[in-house]
Amino acid sequence: MSYGQGGPQSQWDPWKPHSQQTWNSGGDDGTPDWAALAEASETRNKRRKLLFVGAGAVATIAVGTAVAMAVVSANNDTSASGSPTNLPASASVPSDSATPSFASTSAPPPLDPRDFIASAKKDTAPLSADTLFPGTQLTMGDTVYKKGATADTTNCASAAGGNLPKILTTGGCTRLIRATYTNGGIAITVGVAVFDDQAHATKVRKQAAKKAVVRSLPGKGVKNFCNAAVCLTTTNAVGRYAYFTTGGFLDGKNVTNKDTKVFRAGTDLQQFTFNQIYRRGQAQASAAANG
Repeated sequence: MSYGQGGPQSQWDPWKPHSQQTWNSGGDDGTPDWAALAEASETRNKRRKLLFVGAGAVATIAVGTAVAMAVVSANNDTSASGSPTNLPASASVPSDSATPSFASTSAPPPLDPRDFIASAKKDTAPLSADTLFPGTQLTMGDTVYKKGATADTTNCASAAGGNLPKILTTGGCTRLIRATYTNGGIAITVGVAVFDDQAHATKVRKQAAKKAVVRSLPGKGVKNFCNAAVCLTTTNAVGRYAYFTTGGFLDGKNVTNKDTKVFRAGTDLQQFTFNQIYRRGQAQASAAANG
């Protein structure tokens, strides 16, 4: 017995929607054909298995392609992080690497004090016996020297002795400032000769190395000294200044090589005078830098 409309019966295909099942009965009792059902189920399972295997192969190919692309990309990416193992041992950053550069912000070098005491054009600070020899005494180490008289003249030759008057005059001395210091029975007069520039001061220093002395300056409780006795004299220069010392005993005794106190006094006064002149340069250099 058949059900439905006339015409050939359609075959049921599990992969085609709306297809009908064929019931192959052995009689009119409507019993299903179990063999046909089992065959259809086996066919369906095989197709499903093939579909799964095919999909897995496609996935494997896709993953393999993705890995290959990732490797190529990493090899071409010069900014990749990590620790690549395919670089040569001598690999280094290129010399033209993108290193940021900044404008220099370092402070300019400090001004040189010697430049300010080298010429009258720049050495314009006030100058006098009080600025060179301030106070009433000075201390060098453990020795204290009391300040006596001071003098300041533009007639340089009048405050010099030996060959120094001529040397100062021809050398262009414009001013000679003196001060006397005492310690015990020793007296030292310091004389600072001023010139227009360093070249003139240096030349005078060389010429005054022998038989050229600054005159001792008595006064303010200090009697005459070094008028007839042998005394210690020194000559030096810094910047546009040449400076001299004349020192000896207040009792008129001659100075000998054994009189170390006199030599020490001469050295102390030379050092003090140098320091005072150099400080002029430092003060003017600092003022110029801050101005």
